[in-house]
Amino acid sequence: MAVLMGTKDGAAYIGEQLESLLAQSWPLVDLWISDDGSSDATTAIVETWRSRWNKGSLTLVDGPRKGFAANFRSMIIDPRVDADYYAFCDQDDVWEADRLESAIRWMEGQDMATPLLFCSRTATISQTGVPAGCSPLFQRPPSFRNALVQSIAGGNTMLFNRKARDLLAKASARAEFVSHDWWAYLIVTAAGGKVRYEPRPLVRYRQHGANLVGANVSWSARLSRLGRLFKGQFATWTDTNLRGLAVNRDLIARDAALCLRLFIRARKGNVFRRFSLLGKSGVYRQTFMGTLGLYVAFLWRRI
Repeated sequence: MAVLMGTKDGAAYIGEQLESLLAQSWPLVDLWISDDGSSDATTAIVETWRSRWNKGSLTLVDGPRKGFAANFRSMIIDPRVDADYYAFCDQDDVWEADRLESAIRWMEGQDMATPLLFCSRTATISQTGVPAGCSPLFQRPPSFRNALVQSIAGGNTMLFNRKARDLLAKASARAEFVSHDWWAYLIVTAAGGKVRYEPRPLVRYRQHGANLVGANVSWSARLSRLGRLFKGQFATWTDTNLRGLAVNRDLIARDAALCLRLFIRARKGNVFRRFSLLGKSGVYRQTFMGTLGLYVAFLWRRI
């Protein structure tokens, strides 16, 4: 089991996160930490943990210093990281004790020749650890048709098997991406892999001013995301995702490829053509209002 943690200036909270990793019920964990140029005591704190880390190896490497997505990408494609299972990890969360074991037990009941991805809801906490709600509980099944227009869960909840890691490494070596969580969801489902969305929150997601992406748990957060949608930011992200999929055509299953072609065509032409092709593609967001917003965004060419 390999945990891939991205860090940058995380001294304030990384100790609590490492404590929760050490308390995991899964016994063997090799911890890989890629520091993206911290100017605080993050790396010094990590070094003090070497003697305490009794679950496996602890490896600290220098990140590419090109942002969080590039930092996680560097770990995904690093051939030195070798394990049966892999998990993304942020520097400032707190994991429930069975976070790893829950995912691995599910995977043990699946066909390991299939790319497998496990993710879950998060329980949001304040800077001081006070509970502040949970991420939305999604009901619709995970799929490529959903992944094209929505990232279903945070990377901090994701665990994947070796088959999925090999797939991600191949795809990531060819393309950069917006975010490692959305990319993982896209590539695994595009290739016909299986995704498990766990409704029980297994990660306590800390909210503070330095967070790059906030939890979608309040109306203000949802309105902020809606604002980014109609400013065209979502369209820019979608362009990046589609470029990444284009250079990985050989990895995409037939059904996903058909959906992808219809979705790409739906972004062009007059409004009636766009709506017709969007409907034929079958893409959806997890909620009715989200899907309604998707169609409105298509009307205004914001996707």
